[in-house]
Amino acid sequence: MKASFWKSGNAFIWLTGMAAGIGMLMIGGLIALILMNGLGIFWPARLEELTLKDGSKVLGEIWNRERIPDAKSNAPATRIRVKIGNRDFYGLDFRWINEADIIARRFPDSVFVFERQAWGNFFGYATELSFSGETIARGAEQTAVALPKFLVETGRLLQQITHIEKKVIGDINYEIEKRRLAIKRLSLRQDVDTSLISQKQKREAEISALQKLYDQNEKQLESLREKGEAYQLTIQAVDGRTKTMTLLEIVRAFQPNQMSKLDKTGLYFSRVWEFFTSAPREANMEGGVFPAIFGTVLMVFIMSLAVMPLGVLTAIYMREYAKQGPFVRALRIAVNNLAGVPSIVFGIFGLGFFVYAIGGTIDKFFYPEALPTPTYGTGGILWAALTLALLTVPVVIVTTEEGLAAVPAAMREASLALGATKFETLWRVLIPSASPAILTGLILAMARAAGEVAPLMITGVVKLAPSLPLDGHFPYLHLERKFMHLGFHIYDVGFQSPNIEASLPMVYATTLLLILIVLALNLAAIFLRNRLRRRFAMGQF
Repeated sequence: MKASFWKSGNAFIWLTGMAAGIGMLMIGGLIALILMNGLGIFWPARLEELTLKDGSKVLGEIWNRERIPDAKSNAPATRIRVKIGNRDFYGLDFRWINEADIIARRFPDSVFVFERQAWGNFFGYATELSFSGETIARGAEQTAVALPKFLVETGRLLQQITHIEKKVIGDINYEIEKRRLAIKRLSLRQDVDTSLISQKQKREAEISALQKLYDQNEKQLESLREKGEAYQLTIQAVDGRTKTMTLLEIVRAFQPNQMSKLDKTGLYFSRVWEFFTSAPREANMEGGVFPAIFGTVLMVFIMSLAVMPLGVLTAIYMREYAKQGPFVRALRIAVNNLAGVPSIVFGIFGLGFFVYAIGGTIDKFFYPEALPTPTYGTGGILWAALTLALLTVPVVIVTTEEGLAAVPAAMREASLALGATKFETLWRVLIPSASPAILTGLILAMARAAGEVAPLMITGVVKLAPSLPLDGHFPYLHLERKFMHLGFHIYDVGFQSPNIEASLPMVYATTLLLILIVLALNLAAIFLRNRLRRRFAMGQF
């Protein structure tokens, strides 16, 4: 019985099944860890006030509890990790407290959570609200009632300020720089005549008019800031210290201990929406990741447009046109080995070839007026996408070749027998039949490109991009601009942040988002592949 078990191969079946099960458990555990930590950060936790044996008080969110050995009695003891916030007071976000040192615990209803533009959250009690030095509300109850109305008002002011800074003044700066470069371009011309001088004078007059418009908007901006900063809120921390801040500094204020489940659910989805649609703040540790989402999707799209024709055409030549021999075999070995080259090597190649060689040449011939400031001769989303296209092209070549090889020879012969040329056979028979395999290569290429970070670090990705590659200025899509990427965002927040402990939740949330984006891109490609597979199923021929 035992011998037949081994000879029959059942042991190998069990072994492979166990290996598959272990792999699925590992993947499932990883996904579960990311889901629990990535989705949970947006839920508003209750604030607990702890009174310690030494008389001091601590206010914060209880994040986790762990067992610790008690050195005196050798009995198990526990400690809790509390997010105390108020970084500008305490210098840190978290504190470990032994539960044996706690003599009293309560959940005060009047305590506030203030999400700020900088310095993280502040936990405390609102004591006074004033405008230009005149008190609007005093005491916890009055301030709590009056605060939401004025937060809405200052929120509108902040939107106006942001619009003027980013849109109005940004557009004016763009036009001024455009005319400044035009004057420099005219100055580089060898033929100096009256028309050239008049053009320069016209540009200078336009710059003067734009500068006046800039000054007007700057004054309006200063007026809005003064009005917003006139709203002052005094907050008292649990240790008795007070802090006065302007309402413009506050992103959101709420009292978690008074909120119902429905209120918390609404706040949860509000935070999720902010994460998807807003820009990051506080050294990328808080706020949203929209620029990184946009940069990641656009880069993958450009990479796909570059890698598909390059990989498919190469595979067609190697399979259908090239004479099979030592050269083609060596070429296949080189393509396969190329897939194993470290990604940082591709980054160095992209920096030297795309950025410095091609980009520098483009700047020399088409943008001489901007030099020595490079336009295309520096990292940008185009060069990053092309670098990743080279990184992933071996995958597309191999899968396309396998798809072409899987097409039955009878289909080729039937097409040729009916009078079709070799190109017509390729275009109307072979490529459609191999399209599922071609899309499989694209799926693998997109999955790898979306997660790569090392090549991007030297070909165009940045910690914080001042503007998106897409805007309202001609030619609208600016491929020379630097961009943000979710993979680099995870690396930056998780390993380069000044406060790694506080930024860890953002790492999990961004990781979950990157997985979802890769999954969405892959599902779209898989859906298209399956439709093509059904359409060109072998059974219909």
